[in-house]
Amino acid sequence: MKRTFDFVICLTLLPLCVLLCLIVLPLVYVDTRASPLFVQTRVGRDGHPFRLLKLRTMRADTLHVASHEVGRAQITRSGRWLRRLKIDELPQIANVLAGSMSLVGPRPCLPVQEILIAERSRRGVLALRPGITGPAQVAGVDMSTPERLVELDAQYLGPWSLWRDLALLFATATGKGRGDAATRIV
Repeated sequence: MKRTFDFVICLTLLPLCVLLCLIVLPLVYVDTRASPLFVQTRVGRDGHPFRLLKLRTMRADTLHVASHEVGRAQITRSGRWLRRLKIDELPQIANVLAGSMSLVGPRPCLPVQEILIAERSRRGVLALRPGITGPAQVAGVDMSTPERLVELDAQYLGPWSLWRDLALLFATATGKGRGDAATRIV
């Protein structure tokens, strides 16, 4: 049921997302002089790597590290408002349609985040398909506190609930979890 829910919602949102991305892509390119589409390897379900899609919000020479390890100086002018409005996440609709992600689930981490991966493995969280949003994001908890993050991720284990996913999507859409770890570092 969850996969069907994800697929139907994403297919419905696809035309709007494509239109928004077509409007934003040239603006990002002018601002960054780099590919406006950012592709990065992340850890997916059962620990398998996949290629996550996002709109570029940081300078092209930014290291591939977690957001909480990057300073706000790396965020571009267009990236500030893309991140604030969560527009940078729109290309992940393609990840959901392809089956590597879900709308709701634990945020996918980088392969170098070994402590987080080990804790997710220990708690069974790696069995979940990663999501565009999830309980930790709505609570404003980022990957800088891996134990707390996994504790919230683990709350999502168990039988799928349409109402829980709708509540988390609504909370995300209405501004919960707006904390951006990258903007907290100078």
